[in-house]
Amino acid sequence: MNSLRTRVSALDERRRHRKLARAILRLLPEPESWLDVGTGDAHFPGTAKELFPYTSFDGLDPTPRAVRARAAERIEEAYAGHLADPHITSALHARYDVVSLLRDRTPALDPAAELHAALTVLRPGGLLLLEGRPDDLRAQLEPQDCEIVPEPRRLPDRLPAPQRLIARRKPSAP
Repeated sequence: MNSLRTRVSALDERRRHRKLARAILRLLPEPESWLDVGTGDAHFPGTAKELFPYTSFDGLDPTPRAVRARAAERIEEAYAGHLADPHITSALHARYDVVSLLRDRTPALDPAAELHAALTVLRPGGLLLLEGRPDDLRAQLEPQDCEIVPEPRRLPDRLPAPQRLIARRKPSAP
């Protein structure tokens, strides 16, 4: 029974990852580079690569799991540490077209600093894909010169809608 439950859970996770990647696909069909923060074993980039075969996916994680994910070729580059670390932020400054911060990641030590760092590594005009409480995230992003991308109306389905938010870093942001 546990084996079946594990397989169903993995399928649900994969379906959720495809929906998240598809939300970016409609806005930016071919990003050059994508950073998945808290990537772990890089299951999200592995799934998203199906929709974005020409995108370079990198992963950042405080554990050695990202290195294993690079060896499994789910990501191109693996970074160890936290996004808010100034060494990482300065090395990755304005490098990515898309940055994803998903709910199944390692919790941030300082969520506000991590969000600011995510905007720092994002290119002007780039997209930030977040999961969490949209109202809380909106209140944090709007003062940081980001525009919230409106979601299209969803058709009802049997799965609950993910609590996601997509923000675009304005080109005039520093």
